[in-house]
Amino acid sequence: MPIDMVRVPPQGPVAEAMVDRRTGRTWTVEVDRFEIATTVVTVDQWNTVRDIDIDSNRTDLPKVDVGWRAAIAFCNELSLQEGLAPAYAVTVLDPAPQPRSTWTPHDEPVPDDWDVAWDREANGYRLPTDAEWQLACRAGTSGARYGDLDEIGWYADNSDGARHRVGEKRPNAWGLFDMLGGVWEWCWDLYDPQIYGSYRIIRGGGWSDPHWACRAGVRRKTNPRATFDDLGFRLARTITP
Repeated sequence: MPIDMVRVPPQGPVAEAMVDRRTGRTWTVEVDRFEIATTVVTVDQWNTVRDIDIDSNRTDLPKVDVGWRAAIAFCNELSLQEGLAPAYAVTVLDPAPQPRSTWTPHDEPVPDDWDVAWDREANGYRLPTDAEWQLACRAGTSGARYGDLDEIGWYADNSDGARHRVGEKRPNAWGLFDMLGGVWEWCWDLYDPQIYGSYRIIRGGGWSDPHWACRAGVRRKTNPRATFDDLGFRLARTITP
């Protein structure tokens, strides 16, 4: 199954400035060149890898209602199908850790029964890191967006309350579609394990979000088991010798 990917950044490794608005923390990440898909994973791509036969004319919609774990598994499945080295090794802890209460507040992180190790030398598909996603989204720009939001993304003011097909809006300078608006996208990184436990970062904003949520610097988090109708994922790959 072909995945249209581009190599970014074009000029080689880049130092990407990161900001956490919640804490005010700033830091810089050195981002090496990597490959990233021009669109999020579509329903058709998901069904093909999972061998799901569904007769539908809406298979070029973003695949949603997929948790971080399912996205990780998809990356490995597609890698194996294409003869690539899987990027992730998953260990299910047994017995699974138990939360200290039935309802767990944010300051009492839910223990995770998945331990996922990323082989950074593997050439298989994976999720982009937080810094990689931001760098790819901005595509050499420095503002909140790489263009006028109505021209580049689907959000609350123009989506009519529904998903839209990938690639209908104008791409950024590196040929990446729907980096803002459309659907939120899973990233590899933990958000803040000391406070939020296993919660992973999501980026980009979605079709039901207001304009201020669809900005390159907006970082949110959610449970890796969570699924939403405006949350999907985009594939990346490490460039290996």
